[in-house]
Amino acid sequence: MNTIESLEWRYATKKFDDSKQLSITQINTLKEAFNLTATSYGLQPIKLIVIQNKALQEKLVSASWNQQQIVQASHVLVICVQSEFTSKDVNNYFTLLKKIRNTPDEILNPFKEFLVAEMDKKSIQEIEIWNKNQAYLALGNLLTVCAIEKIDACPMEGFVPEQYDEILGLQSQNLKSTLVLPVGFRAEDDYMKDLAKVRKDLQDSVIEIS
Repeated sequence: MNTIESLEWRYATKKFDDSKQLSITQINTLKEAFNLTATSYGLQPIKLIVIQNKALQEKLVSASWNQQQIVQASHVLVICVQSEFTSKDVNNYFTLLKKIRNTPDEILNPFKEFLVAEMDKKSIQEIEIWNKNQAYLALGNLLTVCAIEKIDACPMEGFVPEQYDEILGLQSQNLKSTLVLPVGFRAEDDYMKDLAKVRKDLQDSVIEIS
């Protein structure tokens, strides 16, 4: 399939085949895709929790508005943001940047000083909103990669983040759960799998300026 055919193929899976598991290669592809997601300034204020544990998945169902995809799925991906993101994280990014690219300090420092100042002047709430925007970028990227790789997925905002944070022990890792993405393979009796996509005509969703 080409890219558009793959995107036509994907849908928000309502029932997974719990007898099927993603391969190690498929999971590694999703992890790499997450890590390669574009983020603002390249700062990556997000992390991915990969869960393959039926007992833990069962525990998360009640915190997911009882959506059974959580326990049916091969794996559950939880996209998290840092609870606190400070100028220290910016400095860590530039340390990594210098290590990988060996860019001279005289080139890096003006940009680093700008980003440090940006972080310092933002409120905790502003930084949290900014971080969550990066989580949605990652979700979109993962959904596209899932479609291309023929991995079924169901993006979820319908869960209780505080309960996820407690169950997964995220507070101690300076993380907050933001989005959930169970992944696996669609069940043959999923009523949604053969329904036509409902989308606006292109002329109603795209404006071209030439």
